[in-house]
Amino acid sequence: MRHPHDSTHTTAFPAEPVPAVWTGRATNRLQWLLAIAGAACIGLGVTLAVHSTWTSGFAPLLMSVVGCVAAGLLVLYGTLAFVHVAVTVDSDAVEVRCGHMGLPRRRIPLSHVVGAEFAPKVNPRHWGGWGYRWRPEMGTAVVVRRGEGIIVTLGDGRTFTVTVDDAEAAVRAIRDRLRPAPLPGPAEI
Repeated sequence: MRHPHDSTHTTAFPAEPVPAVWTGRATNRLQWLLAIAGAACIGLGVTLAVHSTWTSGFAPLLMSVVGCVAAGLLVLYGTLAFVHVAVTVDSDAVEVRCGHMGLPRRRIPLSHVVGAEFAPKVNPRHWGGWGYRWRPEMGTAVVVRRGEGIIVTLGDGRTFTVTVDDAEAAVRAIRDRLRPAPLPGPAEI
């Protein structure tokens, strides 16, 4: 990762070959701890259901079991969905897939993109946490960790930010696909 104070950082990206399909990802291993907490809630709900003596009544026990299992499933899905993010840039679109199932997913056609820029410091604290976020003054984002990312500007003025490793290469790939094709020269006609 390059930082603005590095002597190697340039705002004009060097001319490197851009692959036909660029892929990148970002991972946050800390969220596995939250997933374990979600699994523990589910385990507590199952333990209450199986080993309870049922002396306190059926309704309170049922509410405890359902509450533990529901909270556990929400925490488990919420964390596993944002343990990592995968970004793909091809000739048609920028696609962002979250988690192991690829959900939530966002596909942005390049025809809707007017620009892309490198963001050296995307911070979950600025977005209100990890996950799929929306803030009226900042736009939409998928933030799975602190660090570099890309900001895609759409034709309607909205922005979409995503944390991804090697974000400069992603910006280069998007910008390369946004350039109009060169017109044929007189010798090529």
